[in-house]
Amino acid sequence: MINKALLLFCSLFSVASLSMAQNTYVNAGTNDTIRVAAINVNGEIMPWIVLKEVVVADYRRFATKEDYDRFRRLRYNVIKVLPYARFAGQRYRQLERDLATTSDKRKQKQYVKDCDKEIKDLFNREVKNLTISQGEILIKLIDRETQHSSYELVRDLKGNVSAFVMQSVAKLFGHDLKNKYDVDQERDIEAIIRSTGYYSYQ
Repeated sequence: MINKALLLFCSLFSVASLSMAQNTYVNAGTNDTIRVAAINVNGEIMPWIVLKEVVVADYRRFATKEDYDRFRRLRYNVIKVLPYARFAGQRYRQLERDLATTSDKRKQKQYVKDCDKEIKDLFNREVKNLTISQGEILIKLIDRETQHSSYELVRDLKGNVSAFVMQSVAKLFGHDLKNKYDVDQERDIEAIIRSTGYYSYQ
């Protein structure tokens, strides 16, 4: 009788110890304290973590070496003029914000004058050294950035006469300030821009 009571007591003690050990033992790692949102999926709680966007792109093959060299030149030109297009987009959006803050015509003229000076300084310092191909790409990328062609920007900032004169000068060098950026037609340029991790500076 005593043996049976002792055996029963030992059994109960080991079951209680085992259940306590299961409740208290946690194999905690270094990242187990990170709190994340959770979602209930059919009664099961699952962590909900937002991951960065992953772009999957196929390796591009070229039919000939000439095609490959042409693409490499295009990539070089796009990457070279992309910062200028970025600057133009940022400066134009800043000007729009500045003009919206006041109805004073004198202040608005000063904002336009300051913007014009910044762009002229950049042109005299760097942009004037671009090749004709790079200039064509820059005109397209400015439209991509601002949703306005270069001709429209000059017309809005400097007037119709200045826009006409600049368009005439651009035509002499084989450019058209009215060029618009079409994603479908400029698939190579768009692919190059996206491969750099750049989408829009807006």
